[in-house]
Amino acid sequence: MERGDVIEESSFDSEADGFTSNKGHVSPQALDWGTIMKLAFQSIGVVFGDLGTSPLYVLPGVFQTGVKHNDDILGVLSLIFYSLMLITLIKYVFIVLAANDNGDGGTFALYSLVCRYAKVSLTPNQQAEDIEVSNYKLDLPNRRLKRASFVKSMLEKNQITKYFILLITMLGTSMVIGDGILTPCISVLSAVGGIREATSALTDNMIMWISVAILIILFQIQRFGTDKIGYSFAPILTIWFIFIGTVGLYNFVKHDPGVIKAVNPMYIVKYFNRNKKNAWISLGGVILCLTGSEALFADLGHFSVRSIQISSCTIVFPSIVLAYFGQASYLRKHNQDASSAFYSSVPKPIYWPMFIVAVMAAIIASQSLISASFSIVQQSLALGCFPRVKVVHTSSKYKGQVYVPEINTLLMVACVGVTLGFKNTLQIGNAYGIAVAFVFTITSSFLVLVMVMIWKTNIYLIIIYALTIGLLEFLFLSSVLYKFVDGGYLPLLFALTLVTIMYLWSYGYRKTYMYELENKVSKGKLMEIASDPSIHRVPGLALFYTELVQGISPIFTHYVANVPVLHSILVFVSIKCLPISTVPLEERFLFHRLNSHERGMFRCVVRYGYKDARTEWESFKEVLVSQLKEFIRNDVLMSSELADHDKVANVDEEMVQREVRIVDDALNFGGVVHLMGEKEVMASKGSSFLKKLAINYAYNWLKRCVRQADEFFMIPRKRLLKVGMTYEI
Repeated sequence: MERGDVIEESSFDSEADGFTSNKGHVSPQALDWGTIMKLAFQSIGVVFGDLGTSPLYVLPGVFQTGVKHNDDILGVLSLIFYSLMLITLIKYVFIVLAANDNGDGGTFALYSLVCRYAKVSLTPNQQAEDIEVSNYKLDLPNRRLKRASFVKSMLEKNQITKYFILLITMLGTSMVIGDGILTPCISVLSAVGGIREATSALTDNMIMWISVAILIILFQIQRFGTDKIGYSFAPILTIWFIFIGTVGLYNFVKHDPGVIKAVNPMYIVKYFNRNKKNAWISLGGVILCLTGSEALFADLGHFSVRSIQISSCTIVFPSIVLAYFGQASYLRKHNQDASSAFYSSVPKPIYWPMFIVAVMAAIIASQSLISASFSIVQQSLALGCFPRVKVVHTSSKYKGQVYVPEINTLLMVACVGVTLGFKNTLQIGNAYGIAVAFVFTITSSFLVLVMVMIWKTNIYLIIIYALTIGLLEFLFLSSVLYKFVDGGYLPLLFALTLVTIMYLWSYGYRKTYMYELENKVSKGKLMEIASDPSIHRVPGLALFYTELVQGISPIFTHYVANVPVLHSILVFVSIKCLPISTVPLEERFLFHRLNSHERGMFRCVVRYGYKDARTEWESFKEVLVSQLKEFIRNDVLMSSELADHDKVANVDEEMVQREVRIVDDALNFGGVVHLMGEKEVMASKGSSFLKKLAINYAYNWLKRCVRQADEFFMIPRKRLLKVGMTYEI
């Protein structure tokens, strides 16, 4: 759809009946190889820190009580190797990254992808014109349509399923944010704790306070953005990967090259036969080797699929595998060092250089989940599932690179609290494992849905995925839940708090929207107001903001009843987020004329993707006015096509010029005035106690605590008039 296109009236007065799409999985705009390689280098400093520093604490976490049998080392090493191969490399690098939403990743990106294929969104603000946005269209393969149609129909018809999908999405999002809290704690504590190998003078409390100081500094530099942080951190992480890979190869050759036998999965079977229940419990330690895999997908919006795949396969995966094989080789000869496997296996001449790089790498490791938290909050915020917070776009080149000050402060306070509360990595490891396992299983659940409904993958391949990767993740989840009381409750507590906040906000938002939809101003009432001689028209362009996209908000009649004045040009502006990552600027504005040419009343829907930055007011005004004039021209010309073109051509041009002149006069003599509803939401009489508690207290408290709508949309306050109204919902 071109700029200023005329759209049908029905799309503004009622819900779209439904929509179909005819394109499939869209890859992001092609990047040149130079940019891809730059992003691949940057991604090492942002995405892989957590995954790369896991050798610091995995084997000590598995062998908490020491090595009982020398071949247990081979069994654990085999588990680590195949877990990395199946989940990190095959699942995330080659499958999950392909399920991106126009280059963006994370739980909400998967949710928005599903929302485009099936009407599962609980807010009924879809319009028929949405699917005409270029990024919205998706290729749908023409095979196996019956199974995909059945799943789509099941999702759309069952309200409980819609709520379940939304809650699972919120849970996955909350767990990623929980990862963002736990990753810095365990990484920094593990690295700083390594100094004990050189000196015993440092106590647990001293290590704890050093870690707290490092964490505070880490969160203070987030404001500089992923671009600068990535270029600063990438060289250090590259050195780290070279170090652990080289030391791993050295230990492998020097101590016991026979650990190569661990590539035989039979050692896993023997390990479980020998240790029974204890082997199953140890999976809670093994899963820590996968921490950070979820960041590959959640951080995708900061980079690109190809860049992450290149850095994964060329540097990250080989180095990590060598590190684990080297530690295992060392432990085969030195069972007693299991509690400090990483630092004990480092050759003494390079201990201090390795320690310094390890501390720096551990600090950087936190970056992957911090950046992922920012991205995933931005997505959930745009889709109406998170309270309004400030999103700062830190790069003009890459839209997905963002910084969220409120979330950064929340993560910092929580990290410091966890570090002070737990003081060591063992209990934090138990908590961390639960968060990671939940994210894995939720991502796999959405991935199966994408395979069936969107990709239309062969059913046998889906079954193979479920019986291998899916089963392995279920085993990990069952194991970490066993350690619930030993710190495992922490991420669930975080998740419960965040899901409650997100659901309350989403619930209040939906109820408010439904009230406006049910009480919208009828077309007849609008015409009556427009033609009422007692309502004065004054010069100026008034922008009346509302979230309702199907009709006019009831706040408008409340405004007219109290202020019987209308400006010469009145535009009802609805700012709406589509379930896609970005909307091209030329497709962002949709206009519609609400009455005759003389009345000067228009409807404008401004559509954003969840990665799009809100533009500053001046540039927004310029684009809106420019496209309003273009719409007027297109509208008049379209009307003339119904008549004899030769007879009305001159009249049409005069009409266009007259209407454009009215817009110019409104701007010159009256300027722009902003009108916005200030809604007080209350539960209606007869509502249940829970509903009153949720709406009257919880939702309204959240509204007061977060950024107000005019701040969020960057509306200048000097020419802003708020209209108060109470909604009983």
